[in-house]
Amino acid sequence: MKYNEENIILKLSYEFALAIIEYAEILEEHKKYIIAKQILKSGTSIGANIKEAQNAESKADFIHKIKIAAKEVDETEYWLELCRDSKNYHFDQTLLDKLIIIKKIINKIISTSKKPIS
Repeated sequence: MKYNEENIILKLSYEFALAIIEYAEILEEHKKYIIAKQILKSGTSIGANIKEAQNAESKADFIHKIKIAAKEVDETEYWLELCRDSKNYHFDQTLLDKLIIIKKIINKIISTSKKPIS
């Protein structure tokens, strides 16, 4: 499934989830099962929450769902940083780079969504 270029956060979070799936498989090949499971759950949950926010029942519901995605970004960032800083863990800097872009966009969505409509 490809996401429309017009909704960049949906597109980026989906592509990130695909990359996280591949990364988790690499971790599992190296018998790093616990971190692989954690990073797979949080890394794919980002896009799932953003997708769910597209059908929010209200502005407050939308903000709430996007904030959940932001929390999943923070958790995923934590796991990636652990992999980066731990001995014997495969690490891919491009994942962290992509995540930082997603984080900036999500933070902008949250701050913009909180502004009153004028």
